[in-house]
Amino acid sequence: MRVMVLVKATEDSEKGILPAPSLFEAMGKFNEELQQAGILRAADGLKPTTHAKRVAFDGDARSVMDGPFGEPNDLVAGFWIWEVTDMEEAVAWVKRCPNPMPGKSEIEIRPFYEMSDFEGLLK
Repeated sequence: MRVMVLVKATEDSEKGILPAPSLFEAMGKFNEELQQAGILRAADGLKPTTHAKRVAFDGDARSVMDGPFGEPNDLVAGFWIWEVTDMEEAVAWVKRCPNPMPGKSEIEIRPFYEMSDFEGLLK
């Protein structure tokens, strides 16, 4: 199963404050482990929402909004895409992850829809 592993933003990450070099090193080692295990498909960090835009849809109308957006705990600072056996494997890997932010932080694991999820609808 494919999952997106979302590193939730913090006030510091939304201010553009980068973690210490030691955290980048620890995260690099963790990413190497993910690669060696054959589960890592993609990974990246995201700039703060001050660099972002949102496009709102209302029927045929479109409106563009400039960041920043909302509360940091509602935002994403980075992500991985993994191919794992099941959610339990994803949780086990996240528990091995270095804390992605100085202080408190959260990581959310969300499974992708797969084509098999739509088989009944496509017939």
